[in-house]
Amino acid sequence: MHAFFENIKLDELKVGNYEYDFELSDEWLKTVEKTELLSIKAQVHAALTLREDDYRLDVQVKGQVQLVCDRCLDPMDVDVDVEEDDVETEDAKQLNLAWIAYELIVTDLPMIHVHEEGQCNPEMEKLLKTYKS
Repeated sequence: MHAFFENIKLDELKVGNYEYDFELSDEWLKTVEKTELLSIKAQVHAALTLREDDYRLDVQVKGQVQLVCDRCLDPMDVDVDVEEDDVETEDAKQLNLAWIAYELIVTDLPMIHVHEEGQCNPEMEKLLKTYKS
């Protein structure tokens, strides 16, 4: 991913419409500290409308992330499809589109990460049943 998508300085842009398309990949994920994601491959589309005194940012993210299953502790793939209109950010002088997309992904994930029924590691399922009874 190009560093350009890391920080877009709003004061360096002219009033108008801008569109950005890029991918969040495992290479980018390595730069994130303390993430629950094991892997990421997501396409990001961001549309920025810059006006004289404010802006509007719409972001769409589609792809797949990999997490640890809370039940069996094996990796699991989760599809991502999130869209947020008029994203608000704290720093109105610059936008970190990659970080905004990442935050949209992790806040859209379910609270509990578990494989579909019957997809967990069979050995762990057996252990869980032994300790559960």
